[in-house]
Amino acid sequence: MDTAGQLTTPRRVVVKVGTRLVVEPDGRPRRDFLTRIGGEIRGLIDKGVEVVLITSGAVGIGRRIIFDHPGRLLRVGERPSAAAVGQPVLMQHWAKALGEVGVTVAQVLLTQDDVVDRGRCMRLRETLEDLLGWGVLPVLNENDSVSTESVTFGENDLMAAMVAVAITPAELLVILSDQEGLFTADPRANADAELICEVQPHEDVSRFASGAGGSESLGGMEKKLEAAKRATDCGIRVVIAGGNVEGVLGRIVSGEATGTCMLPRRRLPSRKAWLAVHLMPRGTLVVDDGARRALLHRDGASLLPSGIVEVGGDFHAGDLVTVRDGEGQEVARGLANYSAEETRAIMGAHSSQIRELIGREGAADVIHRDDMVISAADSR
Repeated sequence: MDTAGQLTTPRRVVVKVGTRLVVEPDGRPRRDFLTRIGGEIRGLIDKGVEVVLITSGAVGIGRRIIFDHPGRLLRVGERPSAAAVGQPVLMQHWAKALGEVGVTVAQVLLTQDDVVDRGRCMRLRETLEDLLGWGVLPVLNENDSVSTESVTFGENDLMAAMVAVAITPAELLVILSDQEGLFTADPRANADAELICEVQPHEDVSRFASGAGGSESLGGMEKKLEAAKRATDCGIRVVIAGGNVEGVLGRIVSGEATGTCMLPRRRLPSRKAWLAVHLMPRGTLVVDDGARRALLHRDGASLLPSGIVEVGGDFHAGDLVTVRDGEGQEVARGLANYSAEETRAIMGAHSSQIRELIGREGAADVIHRDDMVISAADSR
């Protein structure tokens, strides 16, 4: 059954384009691609669809400008500098391609801090809502020139998922690459590889992904699937498709079977969606089997201190922590009501003992159900 074809036209779409679509191997922008995708975005806007564009390519362009040598590989520490050189050139090409079809663009550069901090995330959402309301196309990229290893998204696939979930909630995330979608094997090496057209919400297809995207791309199918899972877990449909296919955006948005469609779970409320895509938990709570079962199968259960058997990390009250079972599988994540030191003092105890153990009154639960999201992999 063509499930994708039965879906209604989305109101808002986040489109991510990969480095090898935007930039030639020698670092030159692919003008024909930019012009064609610009026209396809114009077509979506004319149909009333709001579009947010996430683009890679700044590092590849910057490398060519600096070194004028396609074979020169960048050291990790040189990527921020190359991105600083390439980003304005990348935006010039996007602005030209979209300007030719009457679309005004706005550059928005992000670090993970902009998503991790709830206040900054909400302010960024307001900015993007303003831009979309004015008919301006936001063009997003990671701010590589100031990102550090501890606060980087890693690559733009994950950033796209976080944007679609937490910053500018969308109904559809489209990840375009130089591959047609997810295959049963690498189609470049195996002629028998078959395209996987549809993935169910709880279906594990990670075994079909391997490898990175290339010397200037940190992604690859493995990262795309990780990003797709984060989005589908929060109720957003994801399509991974080939960007070199003529009319690909219009076909996807109209519901035509194109690439690999990954079907979503139920939609999460905004706050819980933000927790689900948060990439920087500050600690870990290991729980016993009783607490695990309660969280997974008792609707609305909070995490009580009695179910905690181990505390990892050095976190403060209000920080995000993950909840894991004895085998290390993530069960949930949420905002802790107590610091790591206090949680160690009360773990295994009854809630009535909290004041005696830490010397003050406190919440009966370590993580309240309203500040917690259950991990999809364990909620079946």
